[in-house]
Amino acid sequence: MNSVIKAGESEALPEIIEGPHQALMAEIAALDPISETVLAAMVRAPREYFVPSALRHHAYHNSALPIGQGQTISQPSVVARMTEALRLDRANLKVLEVGTGSGWQTAILLELVQRVFTIERHPTLLREALARLQPRLKTPHSSLNSLSGDGSKGWKVMAPFDRIIVTAAAFAEVPPPLLAQLAVKGVMVIPVATRQNDRDQRLLRLTRSSSAAEFVTEDLGPVQFVPLVSGDGGGP
Repeated sequence: MNSVIKAGESEALPEIIEGPHQALMAEIAALDPISETVLAAMVRAPREYFVPSALRHHAYHNSALPIGQGQTISQPSVVARMTEALRLDRANLKVLEVGTGSGWQTAILLELVQRVFTIERHPTLLREALARLQPRLKTPHSSLNSLSGDGSKGWKVMAPFDRIIVTAAAFAEVPPPLLAQLAVKGVMVIPVATRQNDRDQRLLRLTRSSSAAEFVTEDLGPVQFVPLVSGDGGGP
């Protein structure tokens, strides 16, 4: 069983976390209970390689950063929360990521599981992310499949998925195709905006309890993401 670093216990950080990551990992550990496994995966996927070169001096600040196409690389503490919430307790889990973005979350997933499927609506962002990610496929056991398209529709031909992580905020409800593609006993982590205010977003964890599409929903608190937009992003 993975040990968990509780809020306020930054002195318990594992020895692997040192160097430029140390202050950031300590800050994250002080905010939320995060396992050593997740923190170590974040260190093995250095954020500096996934941010624009002009912003690399901000790579280890706990803030979101622009990556082009109106998108951002998420705040590290939120990435940690979402990864932890996904319950990646087995290496053979099949994970769908909606919103490849810079590829940083993808890289963290590849440190924790063997099969990752990622969708990005902006072809340019996807190409750039794949170029960064290719060196991370270190073993024949690692598998990364990518798709340029509408993430709100999921990836039906590859379903079902044991885990689904969505890195953009759905409006008012979880997209039905994503619910349908979640495996029995599967877990989805997704930000959802309210009907009244698309800036009022909650991070939800849904667990599929049976094949009859019954879901247990947990509210994991407020977050702030770019919106989950239908359709592809166009471009070359």
